[in-house]
Amino acid sequence: MTVSTPMMVTFCVYILGMVFIGFLAWRSTKNFDDYILGGRSLGSVVTALSAGASDMSGWLLMGLPGAIFISGISESWIAIGLTLGAYLNWKIVAGRLRVQTEHHDNALTLPDFFASRFEDRSKILRVISAVVILVFFTIYCASGIVAGARLFESTFGMSYETALWAGAAATIIYTFVGGFLAVSWTDTVQASLMIFALILTPVMVIIAVGGLSDSLAVIQAKSIENMDMLKNLNFVAVISLLGWGLGYFGQPHILARFMAADSHHSIRSARRIGMTWMILCLGGAVAVGFFGIAYFQNHPEQATGVTDNSERIFIELARILFNPWIAGILLSAILAAVMSTLSCQLLVCSSALTEDLYKNFLRKGASQRELVWVGRLMVLLVAVVAIALASDPNNRVLGLVSYAWAGFGAAFGPVVIFSLVWKRMTRNGALAGIIVGAATVLIWKQYAWLDLYEIIPGFLFASIAIVLFSLVGSKPSTAAVKRFEAAEAEFHSR
Repeated sequence: MTVSTPMMVTFCVYILGMVFIGFLAWRSTKNFDDYILGGRSLGSVVTALSAGASDMSGWLLMGLPGAIFISGISESWIAIGLTLGAYLNWKIVAGRLRVQTEHHDNALTLPDFFASRFEDRSKILRVISAVVILVFFTIYCASGIVAGARLFESTFGMSYETALWAGAAATIIYTFVGGFLAVSWTDTVQASLMIFALILTPVMVIIAVGGLSDSLAVIQAKSIENMDMLKNLNFVAVISLLGWGLGYFGQPHILARFMAADSHHSIRSARRIGMTWMILCLGGAVAVGFFGIAYFQNHPEQATGVTDNSERIFIELARILFNPWIAGILLSAILAAVMSTLSCQLLVCSSALTEDLYKNFLRKGASQRELVWVGRLMVLLVAVVAIALASDPNNRVLGLVSYAWAGFGAAFGPVVIFSLVWKRMTRNGALAGIIVGAATVLIWKQYAWLDLYEIIPGFLFASIAIVLFSLVGSKPSTAAVKRFEAAEAEFHSR
């Protein structure tokens, strides 16, 4: 592929802009609280867009449109499930988590919150939570680096090894320098870029085909099944796709955005902004794949790229339908999706290593300055490990990414929900929930019973384990109950 100068310039300007934001955030990072949660200072707009951008990785602009292009509208069930799950996460978890973490020793991480909420003096709950985060997120980070490398490789004709470092370098730099504020501010820019690309592209595709009615007619003429929401799907398959929404309750990088809001009162506005952004982006991604069917049916001579790899459909449409300068901006949206998610994952891994392991087990008296620099070094450490895993894109460890979402959702989701709504929950219940949820996902995936997505039984069994182990053991202390009730009272205050 010939390297387009406008595309190269656009990418470089975009990357330099993200790094510049990182250095601006450096000046606002005064202690470890700032580095990990931005001093709990995010307004509703930044909270909403940062949560959305950190959630939606390259899958939004590559995986989902590619699946729709191949299989038709039936693949959109997953988008419906994600939308429902995200809404319930905002409604049930977001505000309560913001208040509860502040009442429980100003917890900065999920393991930190669990340890304080359940008065876990043995620290086993903290350690197991941190290990789950590190294992799944290191693999997640590797997948993000691979996605970025593939974008640079296909767009600029780089070797995979060069593209690997080019795609990862900018994200590592601004995360290392600016921490949570840099990640959140860049996420806001990246979310804006993503929604611009996903609204403009399908509109231009429809116009290029001849209008909405002509586009639908071409799609229907190719195969009426492309219009069928139940194409090749039974009840279990539909439930499995909708079940993706359960994953939201346990994703540490998304929950961190709720914890960093300036107030639980900001959550309501953030929810409206975030859900509007999400619905438009998911709808746009579905439309790119769906109406892309019509475009390439009318222009089969231009379909070589998507025939070889359906996930390139957004890339190909951007290159074909727009001048190189606009195409460069649109393709930067893919990089934005990859960078926004990768940066959040790096920071969550860094916080688990620094706050939950280093500070609690090695240097309890560490200064704020020391913790910030250890956090930065941990970003580099996790990035190096992730790059090593990603150096061979065919490495089978990357196959684990397919159920990392389920692992987090089942291991942490029920624990987070019950810890926020049930004051009778205990440390043993939380520990049982994490272990049973993670184990169920790993075992169910191996045997693929009933062809049911593993997050559903994982979520169910973890919830049962939480209730049983909480009721069997001793009750929470009076102090723990009072802290919970005080936080709940503040959440319901106006």
